[in-house]
Amino acid sequence: MKTITLPDELNLSSAKSVVVYDYESITEISKQQILLNKNTFSFLQEGTKEVFFDDSAYAIDNSQFLLMKSGHCLMTEKLSNDSDHYRSLLFFFSDEEVFKFLRKFKLEASNSKKLYSTYSFKYDSFIKRFVESLLDISKFSKSIQENMLKTKLEEIMLYLIDLKGLNFLYSLVNNSDNQNQKFIQTIESNRLNKLTIKELSFLSNMSVSTFKREFEKNFKSSPSKWFQDKRLEHSAFLLKNKSKRPSDIFEEIGYENLSNFIQAFKTKFGVTPKQYQSN
Repeated sequence: MKTITLPDELNLSSAKSVVVYDYESITEISKQQILLNKNTFSFLQEGTKEVFFDDSAYAIDNSQFLLMKSGHCLMTEKLSNDSDHYRSLLFFFSDEEVFKFLRKFKLEASNSKKLYSTYSFKYDSFIKRFVESLLDISKFSKSIQENMLKTKLEEIMLYLIDLKGLNFLYSLVNNSDNQNQKFIQTIESNRLNKLTIKELSFLSNMSVSTFKREFEKNFKSSPSKWFQDKRLEHSAFLLKNKSKRPSDIFEEIGYENLSNFIQAFKTKFGVTPKQYQSN
């Protein structure tokens, strides 16, 4: 699958540190490989969106919007049931703009260890007005857009800090030097997501062969066996704690049919799902 590089492939100037793009589509995409060269607010307007990053995953509708750190992700876009349309206002901004913001407002570095590559926020009346103002600015000449957008970036950052604290901001400029730790985090965060080895390799910024080699070195198992074990363990949790039936969960766990799930479960636990549930 071809990797889409954004904002470059939207015919926007990559030299500009902040840029806005009103993206519309009538074509759905599923787990498209995306390389974000800039941090991005995705203000979803119509349709639904699903993203997978190295350490987080979100599925949102147009009551929410996302803040995504630059890097590798997988993206699914589905059309609105009402209009057969997908629309998202994309607000791209560079790391340097974040550093300028931190310096200007004298914000100290965070000691928090829980920093993620993507955050989800709910729309409120302020954010809706903010998005409308971005749409207005996107219609202005390119020569005055950038300075106005820099001011708008400060506005949205200050507002979200007041609502949510500083962690989302620090996550944008947090670059972990421990690549092995980042690799393990990518695997652990996506253990229940039905991603292929190729998709996980992309999120890890590795070739498939390097990914498999690193996986076996860190987890002492093949990827297929490790993920199967994790999903079967999750199925045991659902059966015991959520009173789910085997027929309710086999697809969620990644099996095409119920009989294959039952057989795999019995091989791992020594009993069928129903027997496990009744013990």
